[in-house]
Amino acid sequence: MKTPNIQTTRVALPQIYAYTTPEIARHNGWVKIGYTEQKNVEDRIKQQCHTANIAWILEWYGNAVYEGSNESFLDKAFHAYLNKLGYEQEPHTEWFRIGTDESRHHFYDFRANHGVIKGKATQHYQLRDSQELAVSKTADSFISRPTTEYLWNAKPRFGKTLAVYDLCMRMKFRNVLVVTNRPAIADSWYSDYLKFVGQGRFLFVSRVSALLERKDTPCLTRQQYLEYIKQPDRVKNCIEFVSLQDLKGSIHFGGSHDKLEEVAQLTWDLLVIDEAHEGVDTYKTDVAFDQIKRKHTLHLSGTPFKALANEKFPQDAIFNWTYADECKAKASWVESRGNNPYAEMPRLNMYTYRMSDIVTEKVRKGVEIDDDTEAYAFDLNEFFRVDRGRFVHDEAVDKWIDALSCQQRYPFSTPELRKELRHTFWLLNRVDSAKKLAEKLRDTKRHPEFADIEIVVAAGDGKTDNDEIIEDDSSLNRVRKAIAEHPQGTITLSVGQLTTGVTIPEWTAVLILSNMKSPAQYMQAAFRAQTPYLYIDANGVYHRKENAYIFDFDPARTLTNYEEMANGLSADTASGNGDSDTRKRHIRELLNFFPVIGEDEDGEMIPLDAEQVMLIPRKIRSKEVVRSGFMSNFLFANISSIYGCSSGIIDIINQFDPVRAPKNNEVNANEVEELSHDIDEDGNAQPDPMKVTALKEDLFGDKIYGESKGVLDGFIAESIQKYSQAKERQGKSAEEQMIDNVSTHLTTILFSAAGKGAEETHEDKLTKRNQGVASVRIKKAINEQIGTHCHQASIDKKKIEHQCELDCQGKTTQQQKDIRIEAEAKKKAIDENLTKTIQEKTEDLLDKGAEIIADTYEQQRIDKKKGNTDELIRDHLRGFSRTIPSFLMGYGNEETTLQNFDSNVPDEVFLEVTSVTKKQFHLLRDGGDYINEETGQTEYSPGHFFDEVVFDDSVREFMALRKRLANYFDPKVEEDIFNYIPPQKTNQIFTPKSVVVKMVDLLEQENPGCFDDPDKTFADLYMKSGQYITEIVKRLYNSKGLKDAYPDNEERLRHIFKYQIYGLAPTVCIYRIATRYILGFDETLHIPKSEHHLRQADSLPAAKNGTIEDLLDKVFEIYKIN
Repeated sequence: MKTPNIQTTRVALPQIYAYTTPEIARHNGWVKIGYTEQKNVEDRIKQQCHTANIAWILEWYGNAVYEGSNESFLDKAFHAYLNKLGYEQEPHTEWFRIGTDESRHHFYDFRANHGVIKGKATQHYQLRDSQELAVSKTADSFISRPTTEYLWNAKPRFGKTLAVYDLCMRMKFRNVLVVTNRPAIADSWYSDYLKFVGQGRFLFVSRVSALLERKDTPCLTRQQYLEYIKQPDRVKNCIEFVSLQDLKGSIHFGGSHDKLEEVAQLTWDLLVIDEAHEGVDTYKTDVAFDQIKRKHTLHLSGTPFKALANEKFPQDAIFNWTYADECKAKASWVESRGNNPYAEMPRLNMYTYRMSDIVTEKVRKGVEIDDDTEAYAFDLNEFFRVDRGRFVHDEAVDKWIDALSCQQRYPFSTPELRKELRHTFWLLNRVDSAKKLAEKLRDTKRHPEFADIEIVVAAGDGKTDNDEIIEDDSSLNRVRKAIAEHPQGTITLSVGQLTTGVTIPEWTAVLILSNMKSPAQYMQAAFRAQTPYLYIDANGVYHRKENAYIFDFDPARTLTNYEEMANGLSADTASGNGDSDTRKRHIRELLNFFPVIGEDEDGEMIPLDAEQVMLIPRKIRSKEVVRSGFMSNFLFANISSIYGCSSGIIDIINQFDPVRAPKNNEVNANEVEELSHDIDEDGNAQPDPMKVTALKEDLFGDKIYGESKGVLDGFIAESIQKYSQAKERQGKSAEEQMIDNVSTHLTTILFSAAGKGAEETHEDKLTKRNQGVASVRIKKAINEQIGTHCHQASIDKKKIEHQCELDCQGKTTQQQKDIRIEAEAKKKAIDENLTKTIQEKTEDLLDKGAEIIADTYEQQRIDKKKGNTDELIRDHLRGFSRTIPSFLMGYGNEETTLQNFDSNVPDEVFLEVTSVTKKQFHLLRDGGDYINEETGQTEYSPGHFFDEVVFDDSVREFMALRKRLANYFDPKVEEDIFNYIPPQKTNQIFTPKSVVVKMVDLLEQENPGCFDDPDKTFADLYMKSGQYITEIVKRLYNSKGLKDAYPDNEERLRHIFKYQIYGLAPTVCIYRIATRYILGFDETLHIPKSEHHLRQADSLPAAKNGTIEDLLDKVFEIYKIN
């Protein structure tokens, strides 16, 4: 087994070079200045000039490293320096009109002064083609449709800040507001502003402390900006950068701080919402954005899956730039245009490993969830779950770490691989999981392979149970400090921290150890390792990061997310649209630049193609179906359509014996009909408003508006008084705390009343989950009813406080006292008015809350009834699906599918085994019109109760498994195909192989030497599977006596079947199963019916009547005559 081919970096030598082409007249007086990381700059020049056969002269070259440091730079930085000095550059090229000596001297000056020129604030820039396209499309949209919001769906490293600035200057905007959920990215916005915009075009305003405290060029506060623009001939255009947290903290947006008044009052030319996928689509945030007056809106996001799926933006208001787009641009870059701007981006590589075999036994047994046994699917969150300070699957986690660090195919299995990866990022689901995993990795006795690697916990407080002290740094600082102090290697364990908006260029790989189903979150995490990185090692050698890796341990989830990466951000395939060929084409395109390495059947790591990316998740599901004996819920589909079916279809389903429920437990057609009125077309509960109203009366009655209203009114008054002087806590204003308090109290009142009502009306209590759902809905309703009033009261009181402080300045103690008394009176009046306003709404709040709870009770009733009905339907369908393996054993082949599954089965056999006719089965499979025999009416079946893709995949999986286990002579074959065939009706219960072996052992003990005698005969007169016969055949075949009598293997086998073995099967289906099993051990050896004594005949009636000998004479006499 090979170790993974992991190579994160290549040796690099950053150099700037200059050459001329004397034979080209138009380049006289011009010098080409480029960048390379190749050791020999002449090799790089030859690559540019060779194809055109251009003569060239190397004028000079030098290391692209600033003096006094190890910091390198690209040619673009030196180009910008020359632009500042006024030298002409040929558009879209690296050619400058400058003398060769001049350019060399300026290069040395640039390395010394780091490109700083007094009085020259900004750099010349040239947008990349992708940026130019984004800007022009957005500008056209803003001009033609000003109110339409625009989305840049652009992956990280697109260069969005520069593109936004170019858009602002091109559109001649005067005031621009940038709002982000991630204040950490302020530095990149401000750095690009200083480089490319400067105070000659716009002034940059922000409250972010990191920008205000910059030593070189701090940004302006709003007050400084207002003072600055008072001076004559000063530019007044403004770019203001605000964090979403800061915005919500303003008194003008519901917070408690007097700040950002201008954001609420101004009308902005452009609102930019950066990283629109992160926390900016919530109710409160939407309200905040609604209060910002603006002419245009631009959303920036690298992973807007939700927005695209919900069609939040028109297709012509979206600019897409994906990882595949970037890679295509990188591959198709034309050398004559200069240094490839995409060349520094590392290539992504994904390795996906199967880990579910560790919990195979759990898959078989199922798992308890909310008191119900559910089919278990492998889940990384479950695998790393901690309970009472210990991994629930502690031994399995140790085995996984052992595999990760010792088994060849895993990424940490050798010292060379660990050295190559060095700094990695591991993502889990829970803080306690991260801490426990850190403890295990730090246990150098148990896992010595990780002894030299520093383990960093970037989750919670960063402490594990055994840590005494870890400095209380931020997660980011902890990681950076660990990397600086442990260059040999670090592992960062995180639970969501550092997955977006953070740059750790040293990271080479991400390990996904959580059940991350969101493609947006998955992509954000995956791109953490793709940051460009050029570094110098201890020997003074530069290295460029060339490859970044993602290691995942849940192939089904991984590849489903991968397909979503390829298709979810494309207009023609988003939300599951597009045909199979189109989706494969997108996957194939992404695979060119982002290869996926997965395990084949033998555990070898191989590159996956587009077909495999789509098929492997299906294959994993099909294995689960086969493992469950074709009784997995994966096999069934369209169950909710039963609620639109007639009773005739339900009668067909009831003909199947349920597997788990009592046999007389049928699907009630009347209940299905009743439920159909409470369910929408997607199968979701949709309570009838009239039923909800009636239930509300039953649960609460009129008393809720009497005593409860009085109690709530008093509580509101107390709460407003209590919280009027409260301080902000955990980012919530006093008013928000008050709303939370009122919500909790109202919910408590309502749940108490509903509980009593439920007991009286014999309603089931709400589950904890549904109580939580109702509580959230009530809180939202309260916010909608009184949130605006509380919000305005908060703003008014904060303004009074602020004005009070201003009025007190320079006043005497008594005057200040009077001012404060007056301010308190005003605030008290606001509180009293708020109390009155809310108390006027208490009846509405109680009514709305009671309605929500009644609606939740009704939803729970519907969900429970539907859940029970759905499961009962599946249980009956299992009564059919459990027959599938038997049919496959008796009649199936590699070409069998759902559509032809029954074609080779005789009608009477199909009816006998399944209890339904083929025509009835077709109605469940295909749907269509039919005549109800009881009513004579034409009715319709929606059909498609079986997932055709899963069915066909599972059939192929079963047939392949049958072939693999067919040779029962092979001692290495420990399993048996009958392990995968569930019991059928009472005469089709298969004896376990271990029991069969014991039975034959006992036979041999009672008849010593019986298998050495070539004249001995053996019979199984009521075969179920043929396992008893196969065990006897094996004993005879391997016995010394028969080997001596028949040394030739084939001759010995033919003798055994023709003269020593007899068997009867009671039904046609069982006969085919048994004979195909007994005689199917070798595809090259055919034993015709004339050469064996296996026959179909039911011996049970003869055995009961005492006529068994007559039956045997008849059956085998017929054979002799024929």
